[in-house]
Amino acid sequence: MTLHNAIDESAQSITRRDAETLLAHILGRDRTWLVAHSNDPLSAEHLVGLRTLTVRRVAQEPLQHLTGEQEFFGLNLHVTKDTLIPRPETERLVEAVLQFVTEKCAPTHAFRILDIGTGTGAIAIALATHLPTAHLTAADLSAKALAIARENAARHHVAERIRFFESDLLASVKGTFDIIVSNPPYVAPADEPTLAAEVRDHEPHLALFGRPEQNPDGLGIYRLLIPQAHAALVPGGLLALEIGFGQADSVRELFNTSLWHNLCILDDYAGIPRIVLAERH
Repeated sequence: MTLHNAIDESAQSITRRDAETLLAHILGRDRTWLVAHSNDPLSAEHLVGLRTLTVRRVAQEPLQHLTGEQEFFGLNLHVTKDTLIPRPETERLVEAVLQFVTEKCAPTHAFRILDIGTGTGAIAIALATHLPTAHLTAADLSAKALAIARENAARHHVAERIRFFESDLLASVKGTFDIIVSNPPYVAPADEPTLAAEVRDHEPHLALFGRPEQNPDGLGIYRLLIPQAHAALVPGGLLALEIGFGQADSVRELFNTSLWHNLCILDDYAGIPRIVLAERH
């Protein structure tokens, strides 16, 4: 069977793009290479591998879990079932922080940045890559997620500039920071049935919903995080948060205007209010 035939077979059950991505992963090539070698024979071993992964994809297992990879802000990151899959809208959060740095100070300034709920390390690693003099701290409640974040930091040669802490929000994190950034668990438990099956059944519930006692309505995590961040930020420091669909007004109301200023909400690439920025008075 040729590569082209194998992709055709797989594409009867899943999208052709997914079939090409899975075969490229199995062969250690990219999709462009597949096109150029579409008439090459595929070994029986690789065909079995493709069929196995196709069955798992039909069962709505995320493509990123099957390949173990996801691109974020130009970085190829390792992902597992223990980490939330980085998404394009979170890139907007990184852009907002970089814009703040550009406007407030030279990029060579030794910013102290804290990433809460780091997961794969996507945000912290992207910021470390683009701010070579910054000092990063990355915290997560999941020890398994932190192991993946450390691996990704080493892969992109920034591990020496990121401190990792197992922490419930800021509970185990010491010191003050110029910037605190977070993509926290903001899905309300009541919304679980509305999630796509590949999210609901395969991504870590801790990263989606947080701890039930802390986050009964999707906003609980912000009620805890905002005052903790205020205590840990230097005057003029930035808090940058990702929020869920329809949460903008509710999260805005959690900011005490005597403690915060320059509060603004930015849309993601789909025009949905997604990023909340506020500076400590």
